[in-house]
Amino acid sequence: MTNPSYYWTFLVINALSNRAALFGLFVLPWMQATAGTQADAEENIEGSVIKIYTTQAQPDYFTPWRLLTPRQSSGSGAVIRDNRILTNAHVVANASYVQAQKHNDPQRYQARVIFISHEADLALITVDEPGFFNDLNALTIGELPKPLQEVSVYGYPIGGKTLSITKGILSRVEQQVYAHAGAYLLAGQIDAAINPGNSGGPVIVDNSIVGVVMQANAGGRAENLGYFVPPDIVNHVLKDSQDGTLDGFPDLGFRTQTLDSPSARAAYGLEKNENGVLVIKVFEDSPADGVIQENDVIMRIDEYDIADDGTIQITPDVLTNYKHAIDMHHLQDQIELTFSRDGEITQTSLSAMQSRPNYSLVRGERFDETPQYYIYGGILFVPLNMNLIKRWGNDWGRTAPVSLLQARNEWASPTRRELIVALQVLAADVNLGYHDWRNWIVDSVNGEEIVDFDHFAQKLRANTEENIVFKNKNGYQMVINREEAIATEKTILGQYRIPAAYSQGLFD
Repeated sequence: MTNPSYYWTFLVINALSNRAALFGLFVLPWMQATAGTQADAEENIEGSVIKIYTTQAQPDYFTPWRLLTPRQSSGSGAVIRDNRILTNAHVVANASYVQAQKHNDPQRYQARVIFISHEADLALITVDEPGFFNDLNALTIGELPKPLQEVSVYGYPIGGKTLSITKGILSRVEQQVYAHAGAYLLAGQIDAAINPGNSGGPVIVDNSIVGVVMQANAGGRAENLGYFVPPDIVNHVLKDSQDGTLDGFPDLGFRTQTLDSPSARAAYGLEKNENGVLVIKVFEDSPADGVIQENDVIMRIDEYDIADDGTIQITPDVLTNYKHAIDMHHLQDQIELTFSRDGEITQTSLSAMQSRPNYSLVRGERFDETPQYYIYGGILFVPLNMNLIKRWGNDWGRTAPVSLLQARNEWASPTRRELIVALQVLAADVNLGYHDWRNWIVDSVNGEEIVDFDHFAQKLRANTEENIVFKNKNGYQMVINREEAIATEKTILGQYRIPAAYSQGLFD
């Protein structure tokens, strides 16, 4: 006789086996379809990631009539709507030749830059070759991921020719200094490995672009930390590009400092439950001029309350500098401000204007431009800017002349917009006694203070006095005879193989 417990065990096992078989029969095709859909989506993304080759020839700001040795580099990009490829500005900056290569396609196609925002480190390029975009899917711009969300980074880093895909976690979102042009904008931080060649590649979540790889952590103090341009900045640039004219990010024309100190908050009329940032500078002819004053406390911008440390809460998970609220506007937008003056709270509206080229006496780094210079009496004069300062190398903060570095902390004004540097002396009889003078800031010419480089050049060209006296703020002088300077110009230029005494377009 069969054991009853054995019999019932056999029936249960048999029934479970049949159910498992039925489950596999009906569910497995669904699982296969899902896997197939995911594979198709990943394949579409891979096909939309482009490798970009560039030949870049940067100007030499030490000898501004020359170019540095051309160099070849590569980066990544992603196809978006209207047959455009989204990438980093630094991938194509100062580029004389650009090519694009599709995934699993050995051919390179000539490309061209159609819009570039060095401030946001973003650029749009396209390929005019017929049919280039026919088999490519345009990726959409998604939303900013939440902290701790997993992202995928696509690109073509050095060390291989094929597409690389790495994964990481979004660890932080806040304002960062963009390495390319020094702008202070919102950025995302991820722990995925980012290497040269990854630049411009898309950061992907749910088959959408949620960022553009920008830079790796500098200084070697941390590993596997990289930064990307987030969707807010990407969308701002895409909207800016619609008319083909770069407007950039707006500015209201004031600068602030934090009010972390309880004593400082009380001194400027704030109650214990009131917060904000202290205005320390208002620029002339700016939207804030005549409305906001120094020592006012900015408490609110649009719908964002400003904390004592200058932050606003843009999402439940993200705090960042209040500047982001201004950055998200476009030119002529009205920006609402609430500020306190001596304890009295006022609301006002300011019109967003284009940011000036320089708010300090040292203009920010520029690209795709020919450097300005003027050689007079064998002395090379140039405007002071970050391009020149960075010519001292990656460690320019320590190797550049102290006087040039200190000038970055001085505000520009309508009567003094730019500093002039006597960069070097091309030794000749006309400048005897000054042969070892280098990196010397000129503050006045024949007793007249200099506004900017154009003013300086015009003054030299129009001079009729016997001598020109260049003077700095410490009283040191350099004197050049006018007739000798004119008589020896061609000889000096020929001796030092310089094509012209001044940069092209200086007097246009």
